Amino acid sequence: MTVFFDALETRSPAEREAAHMAALPGQIAHAQAHSAAMAEMLRGVDAATVNSRAALAQLPVTRKSELLERQKALRAAGGDAFGGFAALVRGPGMSRIFASPGPIYEPEGSTADYWRTGRALYAAGFRAGELVHNSFSYHMTPGAFILESGAHAVGCTVFPAGTGQTEQQLEAMLDLQPNGYTGTPSFLRILLEKAQQTGANIGCLTKASVGGEACPPSLTAWFQEQGVDVYQTYATADLGLVAYETSARQGLVLEESVIVEIVRPGTGDTVPEGEVGELVVTTLNPAYPLIRFGTGDLSAILPGSCPTGRTAPRIKGWMGRADQTTKIKGMFVHPSQVADMARRFPQVGKARLVVSGEMANDSMCLQVEAAQAVDGLAEQMEAVMREITKLRGTVQVVSPGTLPNDGKVIEDARSYK
Repeated sequence: MTVFFDALETRSPAEREAAHMAALPGQIAHAQAHSAAMAEMLRGVDAATVNSRAALAQLPVTRKSELLERQKALRAAGGDAFGGFAALVRGPGMSRIFASPGPIYEPEGSTADYWRTGRALYAAGFRAGELVHNSFSYHMTPGAFILESGAHAVGCTVFPAGTGQTEQQLEAMLDLQPNGYTGTPSFLRILLEKAQQTGANIGCLTKASVGGEACPPSLTAWFQEQGVDVYQTYATADLGLVAYETSARQGLVLEESVIVEIVRPGTGDTVPEGEVGELVVTTLNPAYPLIRFGTGDLSAILPGSCPTGRTAPRIKGWMGRADQTTKIKGMFVHPSQVADMARRFPQVGKARLVVSGEMANDSMCLQVEAAQAVDGLAEQMEAVMREITKLRGTVQVVSPGTLPNDGKVIEDARSYK
């Protein structure tokens, strides 16, 4: 039995990077030609010159909130429901349209394993001829279809269980004896606990690919005690599969068709390897050519390669949300404003705004890392803080490496008792 889904997983990192950078100019040009929204955002960009990570980092980041606003604006004007982002048109090339909260509408192309999740399921041990019990929702949102397409790519049969109706789902498991489960980890736990309570034997279930919510190591260990090996999948309705867990359980391996950057929250500036920041993804999917799409999720790149032999970069997994916009004394303060403050002072590295106090008695302290003490730096930055946020606060200068590596740009330490 082969260990890998395909040969792409074991190519050298240099070969993979060269292939990605060679494909990037064509994807940029395709986006400019077939996606009205990307054409507007990339106006003036010479696609042929975007053939390196440094060049890619100069392009603007598109965040989900912007995608939603563009969709709303065009829909209100009787225009494209996708906000000009999709390169597909309705017909044979677009098999389905989904709706995520917002609502945000997403197209599904008609190509096999459009969401590219076969790779994740294969790494989780799913194999041809097995039955998959799929408990993701089949109603409006794409979650169920994202995993179902991957199961079909592996050669599995799928039982479309959907959500809820625990007793009926358990009855179907007893009758059909599925080998694997796809869905949220919380619902899998409900099913297993219900089976224990009723004495139902579903020992046939030995593997699971879960997503949609966090699955901490303690929960993974509990599943293993029940005889089920659970692997996490990180996918979105916009991007498809981004990363997946392997038997090594050391982070999540990046999917072969995405280019991932980690940027400082509120900016498009990449951070050093290992530093926590926002996950920004460029997809090589021609149907929905999102360039530098900000997921709003925090993560970090892990050093080295996966012990399983897969050579793609790895991320730590989901580490929180990047949008840390906070209301202070009635005013919204955004991570991008914190970045603007730091940019004005070349000697400043990382910056973190700590909000403390109780109720309406808010206070702000901007903590900044600087290698060398500069006379008057704190006072100068306090003036800039007032200019940018219209609020008063203090500045504390600390040595490099002092601030936590957790991706937080704004820390809300207020008491809400």
